[in-house]
Amino acid sequence: MPPNSLINEKSPYLLQHAHNPVDWHAWSDETFELARQQNKPVFLSIGYATCHWCHVMEKESFEDETTARHLNDTFVCIKVDREERPDIDAVYMAVCQMLTGSGGWPLNLFLAPDKKPFFAATYIPKNNRHGQAGLTELCEQVKKLWTSQTDKVHSSATSIAAALDRAFTYAAAKEPGESLLDHAYELIWQNFDSRHGGFEGAPKFPTPHRLLFLLRCYHRSGDAKALSMVEKTLTAMRLGGIWDHVGFGFHRYATDTQWLLPHFEKMLYDQALIAQTYLETYQITQKPFYARTVEEIFTYVLRDMTSAEGAFYSAEDADSEGEEGKFYVWHMDEFKKAIGAKQTAQWEKIFNLQPDGNFADEATKQKTGANILHLDRHLAQWAEELNLTPDELHTQWDKTRKKLYAYREKRIHPLKDDKILADWNGLMIAALSQGARILDKPEYAQAAEKSAHFVLTQMQADRGRLFHRFREGELAVAAQAADYAFLIHGLLNLYQATFNLSYAEEAVALQERMLEDFWDPDNGGFYSTANEGEALPVRPKELYDGAMPSANSVSLLNLLWLSRLTGDPRWDNKANEQLRAFAGTVKAQPTAFTYFLLGVDFVLRPGQEVVIAGDPAKSDARQMLAALNLNFAPHKVALVKSDQNAERLAKFAGFTDGLQLVKGRTTAHVCKGFACKEPTSDVEVMVEHLLGKK
Repeated sequence: MPPNSLINEKSPYLLQHAHNPVDWHAWSDETFELARQQNKPVFLSIGYATCHWCHVMEKESFEDETTARHLNDTFVCIKVDREERPDIDAVYMAVCQMLTGSGGWPLNLFLAPDKKPFFAATYIPKNNRHGQAGLTELCEQVKKLWTSQTDKVHSSATSIAAALDRAFTYAAAKEPGESLLDHAYELIWQNFDSRHGGFEGAPKFPTPHRLLFLLRCYHRSGDAKALSMVEKTLTAMRLGGIWDHVGFGFHRYATDTQWLLPHFEKMLYDQALIAQTYLETYQITQKPFYARTVEEIFTYVLRDMTSAEGAFYSAEDADSEGEEGKFYVWHMDEFKKAIGAKQTAQWEKIFNLQPDGNFADEATKQKTGANILHLDRHLAQWAEELNLTPDELHTQWDKTRKKLYAYREKRIHPLKDDKILADWNGLMIAALSQGARILDKPEYAQAAEKSAHFVLTQMQADRGRLFHRFREGELAVAAQAADYAFLIHGLLNLYQATFNLSYAEEAVALQERMLEDFWDPDNGGFYSTANEGEALPVRPKELYDGAMPSANSVSLLNLLWLSRLTGDPRWDNKANEQLRAFAGTVKAQPTAFTYFLLGVDFVLRPGQEVVIAGDPAKSDARQMLAALNLNFAPHKVALVKSDQNAERLAKFAGFTDGLQLVKGRTTAHVCKGFACKEPTSDVEVMVEHLLGKK
């Protein structure tokens, strides 16, 4: 099959479709001009490289000659990678939700040549099925309508486009108070699955924003219920099939309520956000189980998801050899072959393996012989039953796991989506930076610095403007608000891990650029696309915290951090504008905006600013810096002032100018709620100041 025009693209998703008989085009002005010239509607299909149902629809319809002939005859066909063009995806996903009440991928729409939509759906079968119109039948209907009632189709598209603006309109209100946080907490409690952990029913997602919010509820009120919800969920996830027990890393979500059967794709952003949740839970509980999970997540990311230059890849597919999960599941004969019959007798019991498989096929409801490794209790509990110490059993498992990993490596791997995205790299920079601080592992900060260096040097254009995507030496797609917000978030965390002032200065420069290019001067908040961005039926402005937090939610925290770090009130003023712009919408449905609520919590709590004056290479300074990370303090920001950076730091944070060493010793200056404590060179006194005991 000769390739279509997608063969010239860099997106792994578009390249997957380059040899379809469908005459695919990339999204471009030229493609829409072609639709106008040919007087055809546009078939827009949006997905991503590791999307299972996107693969299903491709195999069923886009590789089928008959279906392709109908599509080519009726439409000009466009493929879009949602990860490369989240702005396009946001607009047309809003259309799908408005017209159908739901959304997901693949996302398929019919558009007029002016980009206005008149039909939307997710997966569409090839032929009519269970009352759903098939793709070939839809082509016939659209061709007839377009030929005989073109004006009616255009009128419908214009009406839909006019209504679309409401999807990105938000209600302003006064800044919210603690009652909003309390209300959100109660709603979350009502939806908690006390038996299996997590929230609501299947499919069950990790929901790290919700868990991060609950940790702040616990920090604020001391309510043990909040922490128990987090611990129950994180434990169930880590023991369940959603965790890759052999190669590490979390799969995207569980299809059941027990966390057993995952949707097997692995996303970079999930690893980053989930790692942050385990890190903060470890800070509170000091349980090694949470720290070990973070270390294993980072082992996976640094081993499998990192480019030679240190930037991070996007995702790994759920499918291999045309079958979802085939790479990850185990038949008993394979398991025995990998580790031997003697070891199998012990580990098949611990990991719940069965001869006929431990899960049923969703379609046939029959066991398949395949097993997903999962635990029903901690290894430490198994150790007691086996008369071993926990360390002994962990050592045994590590040796066994390595054998399974080596065996699995010989299988055909799922596709790795190796494009590099600025926003997702920002999230992983933040996670690794937090890991470096909290776990005292400088190698994580070094990995974060490599990624930051790549994005700042290879993905930045003139006048400080970022690009969104890099692949095989090619930059593409002007950065969107999320790229700036997530990268700023990463750089601020990287500064807290390294106290290299360059990262904080870069964060300020990027925040200035973001305000200039994305801020809505009339209604507040950040648009998703820049002022000079491509014209779409509506300019999106996102707030909902879905699989990833919204750019507006992350930016709220960024602005508050910058206010505390620099002492510059304009950042605080802008954060308050953002709070007011969205407060009415957030109050109406707070659990949809739980990452935004992290910013609300930050505003309402007296923050702590800590300036360590001294040489960071000396032991007393290192002890102070280590002590800063012992306790969970989500509203704390820290700066380090030394002889080498004093003048530069004074320009960045003017309030540090007069803060000095006391009696020549490393000194902590702790300020809380706009009042400063007595400077101290005693680590214990500094910690007491931070904990509010003095």
